[in-house]
Amino acid sequence: MPNPLRQDGSWCKRLFRLAAMRALRNHGAMSQAPEIARGVCRLLAQMGCGSLTEFTIATGRRFDVMGLGRDGKLLGVEIKSSVADFRADQKWPEYLDFCDALYFAVAPGFPTKILPGECGLIVADAFDGVLLRPAPETRLNAARRKAVTLRFALVAAARLRGVTDPPL
Repeated sequence: MPNPLRQDGSWCKRLFRLAAMRALRNHGAMSQAPEIARGVCRLLAQMGCGSLTEFTIATGRRFDVMGLGRDGKLLGVEIKSSVADFRADQKWPEYLDFCDALYFAVAPGFPTKILPGECGLIVADAFDGVLLRPAPETRLNAARRKAVTLRFALVAAARLRGVTDPPL
């Protein structure tokens, strides 16, 4: 059995790296986006939706989270980890053409009043999410819905294959 305290010191480097990341996160220097995404995915699962993170659409833009409901409804989620992140983002209106409902997802304590009312609102952390404001629904046309749904299925299948049969 290999010694967990290897002689090369890699365990020590990893421990210091984890401690440094934790310190940066605690001081707000690192994004909370991965934790928010996890909570959003858990919320979508509770709502009966499948979800994918970092879902690229035909324009090359990328949803932070895309949800697909049992009824075929496509939910797009744009995560904002800080006020500066929101203010710097001018692309979010482009996402409206690729989902039935668009949500902003933020961490607890985010000043939600600055977010546009034409989008839904989710507050999430690494453990759960809460839907505070439903998004207005705008139904996609049939051709766009089919294209996005097929892409969702193909991306999900490829990611699952990567987990169950990783490349050598």
